[in-house]
Amino acid sequence: MGRGDTPRTRTAPDGIVVVDKPAGMTSHDVVARVRRLAGTRKVGHAGTLDPMATGVLILGIERATRLLGHLALTDKAYDATIRLGVSTVTDDAEGEETARTDASAIRDDAIAAGVAALTGPIEQRPSAVSAIKVDGVRSYARVRSGEDVELAARPVTVSRFVVLETRRGDGVVDLDVTVVCTSGTYVRALARDLGASLGVGGHLTMLRRTRVGPFGLDAARTLEQLEESFDLVPLGDAVGASFPRADVDEATAATVLHGGRIACADGLAGPVGVFGPDGAVLSVAEPVDGLLKPLVVFS
Repeated sequence: MGRGDTPRTRTAPDGIVVVDKPAGMTSHDVVARVRRLAGTRKVGHAGTLDPMATGVLILGIERATRLLGHLALTDKAYDATIRLGVSTVTDDAEGEETARTDASAIRDDAIAAGVAALTGPIEQRPSAVSAIKVDGVRSYARVRSGEDVELAARPVTVSRFVVLETRRGDGVVDLDVTVVCTSGTYVRALARDLGASLGVGGHLTMLRRTRVGPFGLDAARTLEQLEESFDLVPLGDAVGASFPRADVDEATAATVLHGGRIACADGLAGPVGVFGPDGAVLSVAEPVDGLLKPLVVFS
């Protein structure tokens, strides 16, 4: 750099990065890597994946971080493998084995009945080794310090839970499954509860998230691919893909940008992306008493 030259500053784009997370990395590890690639610290994720898990991890860059709490409320899809006959402290393969019961006599029809009972609206008790806070302390931290933690059950919906393949051997039964569920559902808790209902215990040996809301593996990039080309979904495209769209004129856009409520078209439900006359995204809003109340305003 010559005399009088100034360093070039990199302006990070606003948008969503869909990462295909590798096994062995925490979600925080991925955020740290993407912060470096994007040249900004303003990066966050929409729902963690355990280190063992792979697949779709949604990251927000700059202003798109304000979307993340709303994107996390969408449904998610997973491919997984459940092992019946072995229980672990974490309900997955990363935890210490706590019990082993011969599962070779478990019939396919009993497995199908157990899966059916865990499909639809259910009350699920999250795994004790989870990030849920108990009196301000993460549940997993309490377990690691020696406490016995049993979290309260909470309502979730498992809209799809299907066994794709069954493999038997050495006293265990491995089930390859696909799951579609609401945010907050623990697939490893499904493995635990299925095993418990069959009397043999169970845990998760593989988990791959294939979709978060409208963003699937087809849009995902590995960290190595992002090193080569930092592809992201622009903020407006991310909002348009995630929510119904409402387009407004210039006068109404000014009201939106000042945090005001605007008229809501009939039939709109849930969060709505509001766009100005130039096609730029203005806000994400929710219908309340016939008006759109802003949840997030993009000034």
